[in-house]
Amino acid sequence: MKRITQLGLILNWKSLIIVLLAILSTAISLQYNILADFPLTMISTAIVFPIVFSIGHAYKRRENALDDYGTIKAHGRAIYFAARDWLPDQNDDRLRHIERVLADLLHGCRDMFKGSIKDMGQHEAQIYGAFSDLSGFVKRMRSEGLASGECSRCNQYISKMIVSFESVKHIYQYRTPRTLRAFSDFFIVLLPVLYGPYFAQQATEYAIPALTYIMPILFAVILVGLDNIQSHLEDPFDQIGPDDVAINAEKFIGLLNCGEKPTPACD
Repeated sequence: MKRITQLGLILNWKSLIIVLLAILSTAISLQYNILADFPLTMISTAIVFPIVFSIGHAYKRRENALDDYGTIKAHGRAIYFAARDWLPDQNDDRLRHIERVLADLLHGCRDMFKGSIKDMGQHEAQIYGAFSDLSGFVKRMRSEGLASGECSRCNQYISKMIVSFESVKHIYQYRTPRTLRAFSDFFIVLLPVLYGPYFAQQATEYAIPALTYIMPILFAVILVGLDNIQSHLEDPFDQIGPDDVAINAEKFIGLLNCGEKPTPACD
């Protein structure tokens, strides 16, 4: 079932429309004996190269988002460990405080990156409010006896978390070049139709007439499939494709104290 669902992300209504147009163009070319031996290099130049370039760029953006998300989690965990281990007294209230702040931060990131760009300002204010609370928490630890050098290190952790958040925000806010996408989308619709005479000319060499429409169908499915892959990688946070970045705030908070006092989330 999972494989079928993933296949449905590649083959959709757009695939069906382009397949029907390619078949129709080929049928008309055969009907009126319109034959041509077009070069296939035009398809690779106009469609395949731009799409493959866009896929590579979108995949790189996804990997960068994962790296920055990992940085936010790692430094947030480091601040939690500082609150738990760097002070002489054990204070459960202090630990619950940092857990709430980190939970607010990750919940804000998840709401922002899964939401609409028009609501970005509201979510960004919530996230920077969490960063402000995180800075205030370091100040609290300083008043409870944390050495100034260790406070400085915690503030550096916060600074790196903010840098990583800004990087992820720009990945969310800006997409791969829109003109390149428009260029490839135009030719994905146009070329399978224009290549009807080519498919008709190739069909004259087939011993079995049923093979006539195999080539136009394959061309349409391959080209639209590549375009759909690029579209799903475009936004790594929309939770539509199987390769999206999932921000699991609850799991992160549940695993924070696994090294000290195991919880059900640690199992």
